[in-house]
Amino acid sequence: MIDYRSKTLDELEQLIRSWGEAAFRAKQLFKWLWKPGLSDFHDITDLPKALRERLALEGFLYRLDMAGMAASRSDNTCKWAFRLFDGKIIETVLIPGSNHTTLCVSSQAGCAMGCRFCKTGTMGFSRNLLPSEIVGQVLSVMEQTEQEIWPRNLVFMGMGEPLANFENVVSAIKILTHQLGLNFSTRRVTVSTCGLVPEIVRLGRTTSAGLAISLHATTDELRNRLMPVNKRYPLKQLMEACRKFEMPRRRRITFEYIVLGGINHSRQDAKRMARLLNGIPSKINLIPYNKVNGISFREPTNQELHSFQEHLAKKGFTAIIRKSRGKDIEAACGQLWSKINKKIVNDKKLSMAILD
Repeated sequence: MIDYRSKTLDELEQLIRSWGEAAFRAKQLFKWLWKPGLSDFHDITDLPKALRERLALEGFLYRLDMAGMAASRSDNTCKWAFRLFDGKIIETVLIPGSNHTTLCVSSQAGCAMGCRFCKTGTMGFSRNLLPSEIVGQVLSVMEQTEQEIWPRNLVFMGMGEPLANFENVVSAIKILTHQLGLNFSTRRVTVSTCGLVPEIVRLGRTTSAGLAISLHATTDELRNRLMPVNKRYPLKQLMEACRKFEMPRRRRITFEYIVLGGINHSRQDAKRMARLLNGIPSKINLIPYNKVNGISFREPTNQELHSFQEHLAKKGFTAIIRKSRGKDIEAACGQLWSKINKKIVNDKKLSMAILD
């Protein structure tokens, strides 16, 4: 069966032509695929009946199943857990801003990178998401929210390492940014990576999406401990890839830096960061660590956080402290998954006990 929502417009055109139909039918279909609320091929009223019947016979409209949802009372952050066709759970977070909203989407079910501060890293890796499952998160959120708060910015910062699912992520970006698709500006789409060097360079040559680097340490010694990927692609190689990254003028690479209390925010860290980022158009997001049960790191104090920001400012960097969002709903990546997965396990145990 054909997953139509995993196909780019070019791929749909190849398919429709192979059926002996005119190419413009693919554009009609593609536009309909990404209209919120579409669930039946027979609702595509400008396609011939015979084509609609063949579409229904040979493929399907993949829709995500909502497994759970939580809304913050303090800042209106909303988090969804979606169940995939094979029962895997992924997470999506809608983050309101002063004049726009940002949607954080997942690219994998679980993650193989094993970053020590990340809840998702404790889950292990299940599989890559299909393009329909990546873009489907955006479509599902649009279907469940008022148009006034539909996301303006998209960040691939949810579960998984986006560049480890390169082909599907690129296909998803093509769908998301096509004017007949969901029509997001490429300036509003950012792909985050923990540091897969070859794919960073490849991404810049393939799309115009923005790049965010999860840095979190200024020495190989500490980054090796925090992020195992650094043993394969150490900081020198990572910075070289950032310098090679092709992007439009006036764009900058975002460096995400989780500030871990007592660990990675010294004056020396600021000096080393200045050397690392020298010559790279960049901005720095300082993210205070959001305490996660079962992980031993602590949140930084306000003094630690603002002192590090001042050290970076003296080095000439724009370093913005990102306020933790959705703390009352445990919005950090992987936390809602943990609750739902725990419930599923407990329900299975209960079922087995009843059968016994």
